[in-house]
Amino acid sequence: METLHGKTLFITGGSRGIGLAIALQAAREGANVAIAAKTAEANPKLPGTIYTAAAEIEAAGGKALPLQADIRDEAQVREAVQQAVATFGGIDILVNNASAISLSSTLETSMKRYDLMQQVNARGTFLVSQACLPHLLQAPNPHILTLSPPLAMQPKWFAPHLAYTLAKYGMSLCVLGMAEEFRGRVAVNALWPRTVILTAAIQMLGGRVQPEMCRKPAIVADAACWVLKQDARQHTGHFHLDEEVLRATGVTDFAAYAVRPGSTLVTDLFLDS
Repeated sequence: METLHGKTLFITGGSRGIGLAIALQAAREGANVAIAAKTAEANPKLPGTIYTAAAEIEAAGGKALPLQADIRDEAQVREAVQQAVATFGGIDILVNNASAISLSSTLETSMKRYDLMQQVNARGTFLVSQACLPHLLQAPNPHILTLSPPLAMQPKWFAPHLAYTLAKYGMSLCVLGMAEEFRGRVAVNALWPRTVILTAAIQMLGGRVQPEMCRKPAIVADAACWVLKQDARQHTGHFHLDEEVLRATGVTDFAAYAVRPGSTLVTDLFLDS
């Protein structure tokens, strides 16, 4: 199996949460990680910056490049990609992790919030993928991994939060289309948690999910790193769930991933219980 040692990952929104967990797992294998995110200054309500993430990556055994970039801004994205290539000599893996969420109904969703979700989620995934692809096409085993759900055209996933679902499924549609467009050249896959993960995003759920009902980001990171080691010519177009990936590798005990082992876990959005 492939190793991530010496590979260069470009991760969006990787200053905290799942993106940072993937970065750290890759760093433990000796990867180079470019962290492209907006947060350069500490926020007391939202811990983590590109610089604290870079320090953790270096401490874990990898090489880090903190890049302040808003993925809604094309010039910033293209400049960040060029900096990563200039620093590490190329890009082997893109992780589209950055995402905006608002679980609001149609009448409660402002157009400002609608635009934010579309620009970060669907457009951001397309833009960063487009910017990285010329470099990925030169890599020996290139991967794009997008943190987005399986496509399920059921009204129950649209009615409660239409704007968010449109934006999030936009990311998944990028996976669907690019996997076929670049089949045999670049692997393009999606990964989604089976259960809710304890990240800053659960604050947007209005108290519906308590921390003890979640798993830690490490489960997604472990699954992601398995996917990213697969043969890019063969392993593409999949909409993976973290738990299913790990079960296929032989994991049977998931207690260590729980915030509170033994507690009832909540199934994530877009998945049936």
